[in-house]
Amino acid sequence: RRSDDGSRLSSAAVSPYPPTTVSVTESRSDATQGAPAGELEPVANGGVDLLGAAPGLLRIAAQMGVRTALWGAQSSLNAAQFTLRLATQPDQAPGALNQLVHQLRDTARRALGVTELEERVEKMPDPRMNGKGQAQITLKQRGAELLARSADVSGADEDFTHPAYERILTSMAPDEARILRLMAQDGPRAAVDVRTWRPLDVGSEIIEPGLTMIGQQAGCRFLDRVPAYLNNLYRLGLIWFSREPLSDQSLYQVLEAQPEVQSAMRRAGRAKTVRRSIRLTPFGVDFCETCLPLDTATFLAVQRRLSNGHTSGTGAP
Repeated sequence: RRSDDGSRLSSAAVSPYPPTTVSVTESRSDATQGAPAGELEPVANGGVDLLGAAPGLLRIAAQMGVRTALWGAQSSLNAAQFTLRLATQPDQAPGALNQLVHQLRDTARRALGVTELEERVEKMPDPRMNGKGQAQITLKQRGAELLARSADVSGADEDFTHPAYERILTSMAPDEARILRLMAQDGPRAAVDVRTWRPLDVGSEIIEPGLTMIGQQAGCRFLDRVPAYLNNLYRLGLIWFSREPLSDQSLYQVLEAQPEVQSAMRRAGRAKTVRRSIRLTPFGVDFCETCLPLDTATFLAVQRRLSNGHTSGTGAP
């Protein structure tokens, strides 16, 4: 394209848009006005402003030069000491050589800043701390601690109490404590299942499982909750439902004469009872001996203490 006087115009003069380089330069300049000192600022052509970065580069070079000089001086001193030691004590050459190698390695690590970097990393907060001030202990670490304590024969755990006992006490109802105390004092309890009678038990159906007098015998306050009490004690590992009957068959005769059992047998039509028992587990026996007052004197003393505390709390004289 030519002008009025016939000369050729440049492509920049006839472009309907402003030059791209100008707008990019202004955008980058505005974006980097507030850049902090010491950082490398981009320039219009996308490079780095070396003039602005010169102080930082000079500072880094000076630090590296000082560290290198110190490392060289320390290495020379260590080499001189090593040579003098070999001259005076030739028989200690292997040990002196190992010591020199360790000294040179430590000096090089300090000169290169590796030691300083490791110290900074050690001071950094552990990412597993989760802001709680202490590192989170893994399950495997807790297991290793238990194994270490099991190997301790110093006698520190002679009066050992199972750590689950405290949690179990908070997971029990008062009536459940009465049931455990009864079983710990008087032994296993009788229980029966009421089933329909069929020849050879083919097609026999359960009508009422686990009928027992344990609630009345223990003096439970809420008899309708006894099945739930027994299920909870079983869940805690304190009792188990055995298929073996008790040796005293008279206990089953009394149980089978109870209204609940008779009602279930009438519903079944032709019915039969399957005799079973409810027993304490070894864990339950140890729990009762550790946590419950089994003798009458201790139990009555606890009752009096609770009654006195309740009376004083209500303001009675």
